[in-house]
Amino acid sequence: MYVLAGCAVLLLGLPFYLERFWLQAGLFTMAAAIGAIGINLLTGATGQLSMGHAFFLAVGAYGYCVFAADGSDGLTGLGLPTWLAAVLAVAVAGLAGGLFSPIAGRLRGAYLGIATLALIFIGQHVLFNAGDLTGGFNGRDVPPLSLFGLTFDDRETVVAAVPFGSAEKLWYVGLLLLLVGALFARGVLRGRPGRALNAIRDHRIAAGVIGVPVARYRAGVFVLSSMYAGLAGVLLALVFQRTVPDYFGITLSLDYLAMIVIGGLGSVAGAVVGAAFVSLLPQLLTHYSDALPLVSDPGTGGIAPGEAARYLYGAAVVAAVLFLPGGLVSVAARRRGRPNPGEER
Repeated sequence: MYVLAGCAVLLLGLPFYLERFWLQAGLFTMAAAIGAIGINLLTGATGQLSMGHAFFLAVGAYGYCVFAADGSDGLTGLGLPTWLAAVLAVAVAGLAGGLFSPIAGRLRGAYLGIATLALIFIGQHVLFNAGDLTGGFNGRDVPPLSLFGLTFDDRETVVAAVPFGSAEKLWYVGLLLLLVGALFARGVLRGRPGRALNAIRDHRIAAGVIGVPVARYRAGVFVLSSMYAGLAGVLLALVFQRTVPDYFGITLSLDYLAMIVIGGLGSVAGAVVGAAFVSLLPQLLTHYSDALPLVSDPGTGGIAPGEAARYLYGAAVVAAVLFLPGGLVSVAARRRGRPNPGEER
């Protein structure tokens, strides 16, 4: 309890001490953790492989832009209050997941993975060609969030003699969203729905025999996972302040799968740990590239930080599969003498 209280105080105080670079890296991690929790519910807890998670992030990010923008940039915008735009963007992502869920309910394993992969190709085609909605190749600006009269933009607000820009303000929004998302997912996994999802993952036919409505749970978790992805997309858009279609490709989906494998399948804590590992590693390598051997800025002859990060967490995925099937959280579980890495499983 004391450790948790100390961590909470530390996280709340970081905007007063950290530079903008590290705050943005932390915000990317929070957004990634929210998205990773969603795909862990789907893939880790229920056993449904999804390679289209980036599609639902794109729906959330671009949906927020369309709902919140006023159209002054020549692109489609409804001019809704930004908080309402964020809620609607998450709902639209859930709706997209609901529309795909009948297909997901009929497929399993690699076939489901390939089917979800098609969402990436469809999404990329739409993002690049629906210029009025998405801005095409150049993307579109993201309206800043306004909540209770406070606008989360780069206009500085002085708090305790510290200038707060967009990163400092969004830090607390990101923390709140991550906390709510993690607690909700933990409640789902620890309750009856979680046991039903695990039963479906372990043996679908047996789950149906004991009375679990398999199709309903599989559709429901697909919608829930899509909503988590949509929320992550909204937060990413607010942090980036601009959405570009290239970001929401197959690489992003693979990153999310790497997060849950490295952190721990079926575990909320594992999703957060994996998201921190995969999101922060490229940032750390970029920041300290001058001091690291073989790593250098792109175009200067060495290994670019982004490439080095992918090599490292590719190796981490292999190591986790071979030596830590429960992911990084299993190490902490073993130290506590618990055989099971996920507190929810």
